[in-house]
Amino acid sequence: MKIAVVGATGLVGTKMLQVLRERKFPVTELIPVASERSVGKEIEFNGKKYKVHSMTDAIAAKPHIALFSAGGSTSLEWAPKFAEVGTVVIDNSSAWRMDPTKKLVVPEVNAHVLTKNDLIIANPNCSTIQMVVALEPLHKAYQIKRVVVSTYQSVTGTGVKAVNQLMNERKNNGKSDEMAYKYQIDLNVIPQIDVFLDNGYTKEEMKMVNETKKIMGDDSIRVTATTVRIPVMGGHSESVNIEFEKEFELKDVFTILKNTKGLIVEDDVANQIYPMPMTAHEKDEVFVGRIRRDETQAKTLNMWIVADNLRKGAATNAVQIAEYLLANKVHNFYATNYTNFHEAVF
Repeated sequence: MKIAVVGATGLVGTKMLQVLRERKFPVTELIPVASERSVGKEIEFNGKKYKVHSMTDAIAAKPHIALFSAGGSTSLEWAPKFAEVGTVVIDNSSAWRMDPTKKLVVPEVNAHVLTKNDLIIANPNCSTIQMVVALEPLHKAYQIKRVVVSTYQSVTGTGVKAVNQLMNERKNNGKSDEMAYKYQIDLNVIPQIDVFLDNGYTKEEMKMVNETKKIMGDDSIRVTATTVRIPVMGGHSESVNIEFEKEFELKDVFTILKNTKGLIVEDDVANQIYPMPMTAHEKDEVFVGRIRRDETQAKTLNMWIVADNLRKGAATNAVQIAEYLLANKVHNFYATNYTNFHEAVF
């Protein structure tokens, strides 16, 4: 298996390499790709050193799969060129997410939509991924009418510059030479993620609205979102209020969520156990807690959802898509250890 990682030196690209290694994805040849200024540098993977390639050289190598985390404009330009040589691109940017000809995939929810014709596959927005993992089994059971979500998102979702701003402010009484945000983030929250649109919502908020419907395959689900940046590092948190068409028993909700692949229920209020970014950090699962009935409205549930945004919200989800393609022989990839890999993953 030849695997290219485009944006290999960035925050998400580095995490993709880590996840590939930890999940023992059968990489026989790694092709790290980065900007021109990084070409020729070396990175280490599984005890070997690999030189960073240019886009052109990577395409010439015809990798089986290319994991992209290099921004929307880069993906729009280069993903089709990889696809032309038969490479399956799994793209982490927003470039292809709402393209009606491209699949938007969270493996626990809708991997079954993938076919051999899908050469560019979109990885959803981090905040959407963790929410739909929890919503999907409940939608099947009770049919979701409306979702109200407020997010509490880690600075790592913005990138290295934002992490540096937070750490500098923490050391220097709120001062930082490097500013990813217009305002101080330490000891503060910023109720804006991405640019504002004409309707008064941010682009991040509308991503959650539109991507949820596409992934879950149901345009009737109404979603309204408020996305907020907070000074934490470990992952994103979400307060989610869900109105259903059907009535539910709380004990059945717990049972459904506990039996959902990729989901861990942490809900023991007597012992103050609930999901937090600090405890979700470096985990691949989505964590759910504070599960309770909304006492102001019938057929309505409150939940608290947390996940590591660099892993499940980005790198892990992309690698899981690759795992699904390989294990289910969606494409004719050759892997000498296919049988063992299938058993290990599934």
